[in-house]
Amino acid sequence: MDIAELSMAMSASQVNTAFGVAMLAKSLDAATDTGAQITNMMDAAAMELSVNPNIGANLDMYV
Repeated sequence: MDIAELSMAMSASQVNTAFGVAMLAKSLDAATDTGAQITNMMDAAAMELSVNPNIGANLDMYV
């Protein structure tokens, strides 16, 4: 294997590694955003229960 071929292979490897890291960073950002949204939804549900504590406490079913 000559030097040029080795250099191209190493460069391609670095590009693939950089791409993988960038994709993982995007996934981490998306997961963080989703977690924040879920937390906000849970806070909103807790706020509703503090205002109306009896909502959802009973379930009447007739068959």
